[in-house]
Amino acid sequence: MRSNFKTKNLRQFCASAAIMALAISATTAKAQDQQSAEATQETEESDDLIVVTGSRIASPTVESAAPLQILDDAAIDESGVTNVQELLLENPAFGTPALSRTNSAFLTSGTGVASIDLRDLGSNRTLVLANGRRVVAGIPGTSIVDLNVIPTQFLERVDILTGGASSLYGSDAVAGVVNFVYKKDFEGIEANGQIGLTEQGDDLRYQANLTYGTNVADGRGNVMVHFGYSNENGLLSRERSNTQVDAISDIFFGGDVNAERDGPFFSSFPPQGRFDVAGTPNVGDDFTFDPDGNLQPCFTTNGTTCPGGVGPNGFNRQAFRTLAVPVERYLFATAGSYEISDYVNLFFEGTYSRTESSRIIEPFALESGGGTGIYPGTGRMPIENEVNGTVLVNPLVPAEIVAAAQDTDGDGLRDIGFQRRLTEFGPRSGDTTRDFYRFVVGFDGAIFDDKFNWDVSYNFGQTSENQTSSGQVNIQSFQQALAAQADIDDIDGDGDVTEAICINADARASGCVPVNIFGEGNISQDAIAYIDAQATFQTKITQQVIQGNIYGSLFELPAGPLGIAAGVEYRREESEEDNDALTNAGLNGGNKLGDSFGEFDVLEGYLEVKVPILADTPGFQLLEAGGAVRVADYSTVGTVVSYNGTLTWQPIDDIRLRGTYSRAVRAPNIDELFAGAGQTFPSGLQDPCANDGSGPNGGVTATETSALATACRAFAGVNENIAANGGEFQLVQADIQGISGFNLSNPDLEEEKADSWTVGVVINPRSIDALRNLTITVDYYNIDVSNVIAAPGRAFTLDQCYNNADAQSCSFVTRRANQTSTNSAGSIEFIDAQQLNGASLKTEGIDVTASYNTSLEALGLDGRLSARVAYTHLIKNDFKQRVDLDADPSAGEIGTSQDRFTANLGYSDGPFRIGFTGTYISSAVTDDQFCVDCGDAVDAEFYLDTQLNYKVTEEFEFYLGVDNLLDNDAPLIPTSAPFNVTGSDTAADVYDIFGRRYYTGVRMRF
Repeated sequence: MRSNFKTKNLRQFCASAAIMALAISATTAKAQDQQSAEATQETEESDDLIVVTGSRIASPTVESAAPLQILDDAAIDESGVTNVQELLLENPAFGTPALSRTNSAFLTSGTGVASIDLRDLGSNRTLVLANGRRVVAGIPGTSIVDLNVIPTQFLERVDILTGGASSLYGSDAVAGVVNFVYKKDFEGIEANGQIGLTEQGDDLRYQANLTYGTNVADGRGNVMVHFGYSNENGLLSRERSNTQVDAISDIFFGGDVNAERDGPFFSSFPPQGRFDVAGTPNVGDDFTFDPDGNLQPCFTTNGTTCPGGVGPNGFNRQAFRTLAVPVERYLFATAGSYEISDYVNLFFEGTYSRTESSRIIEPFALESGGGTGIYPGTGRMPIENEVNGTVLVNPLVPAEIVAAAQDTDGDGLRDIGFQRRLTEFGPRSGDTTRDFYRFVVGFDGAIFDDKFNWDVSYNFGQTSENQTSSGQVNIQSFQQALAAQADIDDIDGDGDVTEAICINADARASGCVPVNIFGEGNISQDAIAYIDAQATFQTKITQQVIQGNIYGSLFELPAGPLGIAAGVEYRREESEEDNDALTNAGLNGGNKLGDSFGEFDVLEGYLEVKVPILADTPGFQLLEAGGAVRVADYSTVGTVVSYNGTLTWQPIDDIRLRGTYSRAVRAPNIDELFAGAGQTFPSGLQDPCANDGSGPNGGVTATETSALATACRAFAGVNENIAANGGEFQLVQADIQGISGFNLSNPDLEEEKADSWTVGVVINPRSIDALRNLTITVDYYNIDVSNVIAAPGRAFTLDQCYNNADAQSCSFVTRRANQTSTNSAGSIEFIDAQQLNGASLKTEGIDVTASYNTSLEALGLDGRLSARVAYTHLIKNDFKQRVDLDADPSAGEIGTSQDRFTANLGYSDGPFRIGFTGTYISSAVTDDQFCVDCGDAVDAEFYLDTQLNYKVTEEFEFYLGVDNLLDNDAPLIPTSAPFNVTGSDTAADVYDIFGRRYYTGVRMRF
């Protein structure tokens, strides 16, 4: 199967490449003169005023007081990426993405989304702009933009501004801004086609793009359109030898996280079922089926093989999991302008994107108990049912189980517990379609003899998502199908007295068919049809922005013009999420999820000034100060203020010193304020009242005087429990499994506040001819976010309530006031987690960039050489669940390595160009909250990519590339270990999981 799959894809690769090349070669259009690629690359200042990200004031250079990195269209082309996210993640300023193809297969929302995260401060704290204006989010209730909607080949450049920028751009710019700048005033045709494949013959990727631009009305206007299509086929865990089976590390048994596999470690939900007959599973009273279909006792606790060869007793989930979700993308973008008069222009932008993604994961794991089990109350399946005073035994239950079963819940009827993988339903699958619309229309122009420029615009964006999922079950229907009796009296009137029928008459009328869970393959298609529950999820996000800006020179100072910019902006956002009715009620084998709707609006105004203090003076080629302030009035949090200050000192032409301070804000998003409650059943929690060690069994006693015991006995039901258990608080298994809780929004949240500092130097030794094209920047950054919006962890809530007498934490814990049929009095029923403003974030580090390009004539060689390096050293990345507690440091952990760099080296000679890109990630450790003194969990990684280009004519270019040229394997980070992405046996959002891969393509320019 493996070799056949590879051969098929290789044939498809070759055929598609040939067809694509022929199709594009046939394109004809009027040729447009192109500037030679070998033209000088020396930096020259222009008299034209331009606006760069980080300031609203136009200036004749791209120099920025804040750290600003720019990726131009050449860098995008030479990367060979399908989605611009792939290129940005090579930059060390970006952290681990919240969402990507390789970490979203198991999400209920967000499959296939591509996001970015500056400084590892969270994607909600990175503001994404297109042409300096906001872009509607791709995830409901958030500000996270899906980069699938960005037309990669329509980009002129990408500006990456790090550090707080809320005073210029508003909320969310805490970590910085990423501004995607589209092509402008383009004439002619650009077309490209590309196809790629991994060395293993999988994850076929191909794309085709066409951009057309023309001047109209004798040059008074320009219109551009762009069409793009891309398809990434995806990758399954079973298609790679290192992820074909579940893996787990020795760390769960006292060893090291980077130990060799103790595997396979299969799931304890086998497809033939495991059946507990006495209410104490895994201690000698389980049954399962052996490979010959015989029912045998099973005593295993590790989910692999029962003693004596009975088994296997587990299930290999990896055989059904998705490593990288397939994503198909359609894009249309347009932009244009028209000169109405000498002082007024009309401009517009429009973008439409449709993204389709899908995923599969392992078949549903069903159990009798637990929060999402068939019997969440008792946790037990009755195998006897009383009908009209007669006790009837379910005829589908094997005799051995019937004989061994006991009445464990005290209702006088025998019952069992079970765990079973529903392989008859097939894998769980999900299909997601997202439609993105965005248009901008506005006017701009100049006034006061061109001293000031102005613009006004209206920006509308909408993202809608439709998702369907299969492989879940209707809990109520499953209960009815498990309550079966022998139809010896032909109750259903079909003439068959040998069959089993559902006991409930209403259920039978609705199509109920008894379900046989005993043995693999025994669930009939009719039973599946009755039990199956398809889940649906629809969302819609709408953003509207009206803004006006004016910028220019107020008057001349001795050192130059006093720059000023001002503007107002009104923004309205709405978001809604609609789940199906079964999901709302928690009756489809998953947690209960509420629907969500929320909206807010905000009116903002800003003012920015740039003051040249000294210029062309010994020791002060330039001394310039700047500042900005923004006031915003939110319908949710009221009035907030952000501001910044900048200082630039250029003592000589070759050296420029710069520094910034900013106060940035992030207003709470719609989900944090208004999301519907979502239920969860957390695992691994320990009730402090049952584990303080004072009683014979570890529970709190009636006479203990500790603060913890006092706190426990203050809850209703705890004293009743102690009295019922001989003076000690005790729990049963149902109590431990029955802990639930809701994730809650909070309409009373306040805004986050961030203080951001940067201090740096820019060195460009233009006075030395050999080094005039060398630029080096070194910047120190420090970002401190307070009032952080976060939901405390449930273990943290228990600790703070019982060990630190924190009243707020205790308010989120609910204990049962009385004994129930299945749960003990005083046991924990709910531990809720609500969004609060109590946490803090702090990151600190150093960025270094260097770029150089030169002709090789001095060495007697033809051609040019170019090089660029971007390096980040992370000093600190700390999170505090509460400001008065110790920090949880993540600098140096997997995903936040302390040292990262990307380096580019290129050589060009006439029509030939070759480039290399190296990306380095330093060694990293696992989470210190999980494993203390574990040592290095993974070694350092260095990835090398290359691309070769050959320009056949001025209009036609051919290229081919290899990513991960060294064929690095992703480090082993086993299942359930911190940073593991389910199904990948590694941190798939950090490390390359594809291995060496090849691509080729052509570009046409007319």
